[in-house]
Amino acid sequence: MILEHVRPLGAAPVDVHVEEGRIARLLPSARPGPAALLLPGLVEGHCHLDKTLWGLPWWVNEVGPTRMDRIENEKRVRRRIGMDAAREGRALAEAHLAAGTTRLRSHVDVDEESRLSHVEKLLGLREAMAGRMEIQLVAFPQSGILRTPGVREWLDEALRLGCDAVGGIDPSLIDRDPVRHLDAVFGLAQKHARPVDIHLHEPGELGAFALELIAERTRALGMGGRVVVSHGFALGDLAGPRADALMALLAEAGVALCTSAPPSRAVPPLKRARELGLIVFAGNDNIRDTWNPANAPDMLARAEMVALKYDLRRDADLALAFETVSGAGALGCGFAEYGLAPGCRADLVLVEASCLAEAVVTRRPPKLVVSGGRVVARDGALARG
Repeated sequence: MILEHVRPLGAAPVDVHVEEGRIARLLPSARPGPAALLLPGLVEGHCHLDKTLWGLPWWVNEVGPTRMDRIENEKRVRRRIGMDAAREGRALAEAHLAAGTTRLRSHVDVDEESRLSHVEKLLGLREAMAGRMEIQLVAFPQSGILRTPGVREWLDEALRLGCDAVGGIDPSLIDRDPVRHLDAVFGLAQKHARPVDIHLHEPGELGAFALELIAERTRALGMGGRVVVSHGFALGDLAGPRADALMALLAEAGVALCTSAPPSRAVPPLKRARELGLIVFAGNDNIRDTWNPANAPDMLARAEMVALKYDLRRDADLALAFETVSGAGALGCGFAEYGLAPGCRADLVLVEASCLAEAVVTRRPPKLVVSGGRVVARDGALARG
């Protein structure tokens, strides 16, 4: 395959030669005139394929205000309306693919209701979409580990079955014991040689304590580059010097940070985090589910949300927002062979835009999406076959 006369990330036009699913070379284009903007495949750094209502009729949300309200409500709704993690998960993953996402990390619930059923269905989906989309699955204890007998053993089995990472959640607020919770998470990670991705919504100094414990374990176990904290709202709650010290600690330990840039919460400071060496990338989190009726499987829209949350207005700053759904996401999640250089996997997205800033804020459907050297979508719709 040769993509002629395209501008990688807005640079001078080139012809991109693809061989055996990889970028073989980029040669200067001899053709005059306007050229489409070439992006690398987009990265969804944090979503929940097994929770979504994507493709189902509208569900009226009357859930209570607390996190436990949402957890228990979701279990009831799953039973009542017959949600299917494989069916709705596939619909959401394919919508992501049509919009240019070729790498995706999904957390998958492991609890007393689903046990391993969601894991097994999404492992099947991961296999079915191999070659079109690279999916990572995080075994996720949505209801905690210590408070529910059997969850640690189910997480163990989920990793044995093939989940790519082990998750955790709010070790103080949900399990009421941050040391034992993190012992369980990192113990499973060590046993199965898997990375870690921990949901941390805990505010202020409570969240700061968890961040310190996570950094300590990461450093002690030599797991730098293999640990992610998702959300990390505490870093947005704390005063500048305290937040700076924590972000420097995380960066030194090799812990990355994923944000959904929610409008309703304080968030870690993006530019300051990057100055301190902390990898920050973005994900949607919940998309059209019992937790959140909003969000869409469109990572350019998520980049725009990052820009709005952080007041990024200049073109150079909008390029930084784009980085959170591209290179930073690949680095934070450990997606290999990513980018627009020779040798990288040929995940290519062509859009009608003059520059990255315009691509982020106009969010036109991609003219073409190539994944692993295969054309998988055109003009916002999946390619046949």
